[in-house]
Amino acid sequence: MTQTISSFDLSALPTDKPLTIGIVAGEVSGDALGADFMTKMNAICPNVRWIGVGGEMMSKAGLDSLIDMNRLSVMGIGEVVKHLPDLLLAKKEILDEFLSIGIDIFIGIDAPDFNLRLAKSLKQKSIIKPVFCVQYVSPSVWAWRESRIFGIKSATDLVLCLFPFETAIYDKHQHPAVCVGHPLLDKIRPDERSHAKIYDEFLRDYTPLFPELAHLQKSNTRPICIMAGSRTSEINAILPILIGAMDKLNQAGDHSFILPVISHEHAHLVKSLIKEQAVHLLDKCHIIFTQTASNIASNIHHAKDDQAMKLPTTLSLSQNVMNACKLTILASGTATLEALLLHRPMVVVYKVNVLTYAIAKRLIKSPHVALPNILSHNQTGQAVVPELIQDDANADNIARHALDVLANPSEQIAKLTRTTTQLRTDSRHDVAVSVLMHFFNQKNVL
Repeated sequence: MTQTISSFDLSALPTDKPLTIGIVAGEVSGDALGADFMTKMNAICPNVRWIGVGGEMMSKAGLDSLIDMNRLSVMGIGEVVKHLPDLLLAKKEILDEFLSIGIDIFIGIDAPDFNLRLAKSLKQKSIIKPVFCVQYVSPSVWAWRESRIFGIKSATDLVLCLFPFETAIYDKHQHPAVCVGHPLLDKIRPDERSHAKIYDEFLRDYTPLFPELAHLQKSNTRPICIMAGSRTSEINAILPILIGAMDKLNQAGDHSFILPVISHEHAHLVKSLIKEQAVHLLDKCHIIFTQTASNIASNIHHAKDDQAMKLPTTLSLSQNVMNACKLTILASGTATLEALLLHRPMVVVYKVNVLTYAIAKRLIKSPHVALPNILSHNQTGQAVVPELIQDDANADNIARHALDVLANPSEQIAKLTRTTTQLRTDSRHDVAVSVLMHFFNQKNVL
């Protein structure tokens, strides 16, 4: 049941005693979400005690950490089974501490398999003083296994969704939920300057760090960003297809390719695959990398003119590459949302092993896999970017769609702009205010 919170009066907040909030994040992305939430909550409700699990960012925001976050950072069925005894022990340790302290609110950040179980246990055991339980980042019940909603309802009092379309499933099942927006909405804004200026600035700033970009300053090639994914398995599965598309594009015109990756290891893997499949493309491909975006950002000398200083200075390396290129060809994932918010043209590719795809096709209800298309479909019923899935994800198709977009990029940019505008309009709820409003309304204080 989505609710309007614009009329919520912060001055009405009780001030007679502090709030004790338990909060659990199990990975780096959750740590960032948690720190942002804590900062916003501290700004409007300064008398808060924070206890739980998080990383460095949450600790700096005031978290009293119970256990090392790395104990919860387990992915994949095999790893979960291997670490199951310690995961169960970690859950018990956190639960016992929360119950002993008597927390008022529990915030589980993503990691639904762990956090929803913890929330359900809190509800079962906190009889005298019930804990208000919140799941921050909705499980994808809108896409598959809708029956999970009943478990979510039994474990939570409120769900904080990242995207507007996610709240519909909670409205259907009469459970409180609000869209607080994806954190990238606050971090990424489109660059309204000309592409030529953006590209020139990119080369000026990054060439000292990556000298191999130097010859791009002397050429008139059309730069294309290539992103095969952030995991080794994704690169091995998708990059060979993208190399084939790059070869087709190279034959069709004067293009250069910039491939941002996250590490030296990935850079070596990418170079090896290109060398094996299309060695003649090596002089057209520019592989740039950094272990962390902040390491690069700290070395960049941004332009000093007033217009440039208004632009975001927090863009990661890959975001800066997407912003500077004429087109991005990329694997489906969070990077597609980044390209959307930058209003940069894209072609999206999705390919997994045959068995995984067969299972997913039977389970997933969404007609799209790319976030820009999922968002647009829920807004207008239409897709906004080419989305090539499984057998359709081949070199010929990718190259053909890429050339079509390059021939008329303004058409896709206009669609991306409309989608982003609507997304920002629909993601208007403040995450901290939403929690406080629902918490105190439940207690009949307000």
